[in-house]
Parts: sequence; C-alpha cells; structure tokens
Amino acid sequence: MSSSIAMQESETLSRRDCLTSAAAAALGYTLAAGPVRAAAIKTSTDGLSAGMAKVKVSGGEMPVYYAKPAGAEKPPVILVAMEVFGLHVHIKDVTRRLGKLGAFAVAPDYYFRLGDLTKITQSSQLMPLVNSKSDHELFADLDATVAWAKSEGGDTDRLGIIGFCRGGRTVWLYATHSSNLKAGVAFYGSLMDPPSAAMPKNALDLATEVKAPVLGLYGAEDASITPDQVEAMKERLESAGKTTKFKIYPGAPHGFFADYRQSFRADVAQDAWREMQAWFKKYNVLD
Repeated sequence: MSSSIAMQESETLSRRDCLTSAAAAALGYTLAAGPVRAAAIKTSTDGLSAGMAKVKVSGGEMPVYYAKPAGAEKPPVILVAMEVFGLHVHIKDVTRRLGKLGAFAVAPDYYFRLGDLTKITQSSQLMPLVNSKSDHELFADLDATVAWAKSEGGDTDRLGIIGFCRGGRTVWLYATHSSNLKAGVAFYGSLMDPPSAAMPKNALDLATEVKAPVLGLYGAEDASITPDQVEAMKERLESAGKTTKFKIYPGAPHGFFADYRQSFRADVAQDAWREMQAWFKKYNVLD
C-alpha cells in the first residue's frame, strides 16, 4: 500500500468508531485476537496484589482487573477506561503500571454484556457492539466499580480516571458525571462523535459540564481526532473556566501509547506517562 493511499484510507476514519476496517491497518491497529508486538511492555506483579474480580452491576456481575500495592492502606483509586478491544492484555498491563505507582487501579470490563470482545477479529463486527453501549449504563458501571474499590479498601476521596481512545472519551464524559472525581487523563479520546441513541452527546457538547481537571494527550498526526478538534475543545473548556491542559505531540499518530501496535511511539509514550503522573500528583490522586 502506498503512503498516499494509506493516508486517504486513514482520512475515512469514523469519528465515532475510532477506526474502520479500511483504516485499521493504516493506523497501526491490531485487534486483540491478532498478533501483538514482541516488544510490548510486560509489567510484573512483583509487589502487587493483582487479578480478576467481579462487581455487581445491572444485568450481572462485571469482570474487573485490578492491581494495587501489596499491603497498602487506603491507596488512591484510578479507573482504567479501555479501548474498544475489551479487557485486553495491554489494558491489564497499564493497570499494573499504575499499581506500581501506588494506586489501586481498576479496569472494568464494561462491555461484558456484549460478549468477550478480545475474541473478535473484525472491526465490522466489533464497532456496532461497542457503539450500542449507552453512556447511562457506562456511568452506572463506573460508579459501581468505584464503590467496589472503596469496599476493598481504596481511597475514593482520591479518585482518578485514565482512558485510551474510546476510553479517553469515557474520561471526558465521566468528568461531567462524577462529582467525586479529582482528576482525569484522556489519551487521544474522541471529542466530536456523531450523536446516537446510545451516545447522545459528545465530549465537546458536554465540555461546559466538566467537573474535574482533565489532561488531554493527543497526536498531531491523528486522522480521527485532528488538532483542530483538540483546539476547539480547549477553547470551549477555557471559555467555561474549566481546569484543563492539552499536549499535542508532533508526528504522533492515534494510538501512540499502545505498545502492542505499530502505532506505538516510545518517546512520546514515555513523555505522556510522565505528564499523567505529574497531573495526578498535582491534584492529589497520586502521592
């Protein structure tokens, strides 16, 4: 595929879907059941209490993956909002990385009612499923995760949320919903999704309702979330007096933090991780 054809296909990317089957390869996407780069980061559980648990929610018991420092008393709670690929090994690894920073990190599988998304290999099958997830149900699932973390000894007075791609959108929207949230970090979270019955308003629509400080980390070469969109979101938040910060990385594509995909950019990912830590420390989520 030539670079010009790849760019044309990338530009067809649906804002709501984050990817189409045509653009997936051009943007370096790999569905969870596909090959994962050998160089993907693998964080050990040394010094951590980590594993799967179940959280009672409407319609059943939602699987969650958690990681926290072994023996820690009242560690801060950080929700990990996943990409559209389900509770993937990468999201579990990010959860362990946050545990190493002293957090009680929890990644809820809020798509569990739709089946195991990590088994789906075709985006044409995947996206209709995840797009059917209502924001109302999403908020309830996240609230239930927070309550569970509190019951397990987490300090929800120091609540944060981090998310990637569709999970980045979740960060923006949860910041409009939760009055308990202290800070959020959105990695290339979509901002201008077309309205739907399940997701009636996008992040830009709801910018004036954001209640917590949010850091937005974006790539200048993201074909689905362009710098113009990011600037529009920044202007709306600032005009509403919201506490926010954006960083747009030159040369970085969508998915620059996803070390299991070809879109990964190590230098950008490392800087973004430092920015995330500084943001959470500034707002007392992390020590």
